[in-house]
Amino acid sequence: MEQKKLKNNRLDLAGQQYGILTVMQSSENIGIRTAWLCQCDCGSTTIVKTVDLRRGKVTSCGCRKKTNGLLQMQYIDGTCIEMLKSTKIRSNNKSGYPGVFYDSKSSKWRAEIMFQGKRYCLGRFNNIIDAIANREEAKEKLHNQFVRKHCNCQDERNTMEENKNED
Repeated sequence: MEQKKLKNNRLDLAGQQYGILTVMQSSENIGIRTAWLCQCDCGSTTIVKTVDLRRGKVTSCGCRKKTNGLLQMQYIDGTCIEMLKSTKIRSNNKSGYPGVFYDSKSSKWRAEIMFQGKRYCLGRFNNIIDAIANREEAKEKLHNQFVRKHCNCQDERNTMEENKNED
């Protein structure tokens, strides 16, 4: 789909949806950046830079955040569904796989998983492949089964299956 352009070769984002924001019209620039007036699904409006919309940095007016700044998340039995579904790897992860790290004291790869506030040590392994396989098995038994049981949405089930197939 070819995007419409405004004067000065700017993209026309009017009418496009980003998260729960709908772009209404162009707004006064923020510094040198093009900005847009956006309507949130909650009813409020906000002004957002083009770069923040297109990169997915801003997807709501802020209504998804609680007063303490954390995203509003769904908790069931003390477990955050969004965290279980997340495939994001922490920036300090050196193995490239969540829950798998090198234990320098034992000179082995260690696998662990958190679930319902408890940390489960899955063992120490001579190679990373075995540690990842063990972590993946525990993820299926604990995380994925929990999400399937408690989420009625078919889209969420499809996302879980897609994530499983990527690994």
